Amino acid sequence: MADLEAALGYSFDDPSLLDLALTHRSLEAEEELESSNERLEFLGDAVLGLVVADELFGAGHMDEGAMAKVRAAVVNEAALAEIGRNLGLGDHVRLGKGEQISGGRDKSSILADALEAVIGAVYLDGGFELARRFIVRNWGDLLVDRAAAPGERDYKTRLQEVLARRGAVPDYAVGGIGPDHAREFTAAVTVDGEQLGVGVGSSKKRAQQEAAREALAALGEADA
Repeated sequence: MADLEAALGYSFDDPSLLDLALTHRSLEAEEELESSNERLEFLGDAVLGLVVADELFGAGHMDEGAMAKVRAAVVNEAALAEIGRNLGLGDHVRLGKGEQISGGRDKSSILADALEAVIGAVYLDGGFELARRFIVRNWGDLLVDRAAAPGERDYKTRLQEVLARRGAVPDYAVGGIGPDHAREFTAAVTVDGEQLGVGVGSSKKRAQQEAAREALAALGEADA
């Protein structure tokens, strides 16, 4: 698990907590284990919600409605699954044979649940402050991006959700041109090798959002 702990940026004093956080209920049923990661997932969800709410409150420039929109945009299955993929959780989740065969290692629901369970495990192992640091490190950029425009539709997350139902994931390629003070970014999103959208923006995030918006239109989900 050393490579996963390196990706997480956290080393467990009690490795069994990480092991439990990665144990899906499908393995619990097949091997008659005493428990899966569901209880840790419940705990991690609460810790994540508190930290995100505290970060948004501390920003000081949003009203309750705006904070609720940002929280919904960053604490959902698609956002959690994307962060889980970036951390490589899928390679370490312990699944039953049935889930492994059906592609469970890349299922958004399984990755999202496992990530919440990892948060719960970090909280139990190291306390609230270390759990907060883990969350801020992995959600920080997303929070900043969504807080900059709380009322704006999150096309990237919407695309992730649409594709998850189809058993697919988006792949973004981003490039930039121009000087640092006036840089323009272009993003292209592909699915299974097929380019579905291209977007341009003043930041990588904005370009990706535009590409995702175009991809949703190509999939017939523009108004979803």
